[in-house]
Amino acid sequence: MGIYNDLHGKRVVITGGASGIGLATAKRFVDEGSKVVILDWNKEELSKVLTNIPELKGGTYVDVSDPEEVKLAFEKIDELLGGIDVLISNAGISYRNPFLKVDYEQWSKVLRINLDGMFLCAKEAITRMKEQHSGVILLTGSTNGLEGHPFYADYNSSKAGVILLAKSLSLEFAPWLRVNAVCPGYVLTPMQKAEYTPEMLEEVNKKIPLNRHAEPEEVASLFAFLASSEAAYITGQAISIDGGETAGPYTPMKQ
Repeated sequence: MGIYNDLHGKRVVITGGASGIGLATAKRFVDEGSKVVILDWNKEELSKVLTNIPELKGGTYVDVSDPEEVKLAFEKIDELLGGIDVLISNAGISYRNPFLKVDYEQWSKVLRINLDGMFLCAKEAITRMKEQHSGVILLTGSTNGLEGHPFYADYNSSKAGVILLAKSLSLEFAPWLRVNAVCPGYVLTPMQKAEYTPEMLEEVNKKIPLNRHAEPEEVASLFAFLASSEAAYITGQAISIDGGETAGPYTPMKQ
């Protein structure tokens, strides 16, 4: 059962919807009674999710860095939903490498998917939303876009761009369109587990005031709130969900 009545029946599109934060968010909006279509580049995972969650209105393959594929994907969305009320542009990748080992191919790939993909999907969505003069766009940023982190120069740069893209769009299309960037800190997703050993995860947890990673479902809850009318006065913001990580240097205190 959902808690935001106004999300019932809303047409919601989620990129990167077949795993991690995107999948948790798709499930949450289905629970809210929304009409949900997911986009993803992983055909096997996409097929699996569509089979396991029959309440979804559909899904389609897309490489968000390819303008033609994004165009075709949104034409498919037109067929499935007849329009769009909420875009959650979430697809992204990251690699953990020292800066001097980041070659141009990796740098370009990360920027194309993480930033170009946001631009392409937002443009298609806003073109449709403009006809109805309403909509919500939520871009997945990161706390890595708010402060520096070693070994993620390409990822950090892309997410800083995502945050400023959200702020810029919120100004250009106000007052009828709300745009925000959701900035998770450490989230226990398959991507995170692939990059960090259990020992590395534990070391990270010690530096987070709440002493743990977020669950994908917690980020999904923030997306649901921001898409709802409860957040009707929130736009142009980069909203962190990070267990206190960016509040400042953390030293455990004796209680």
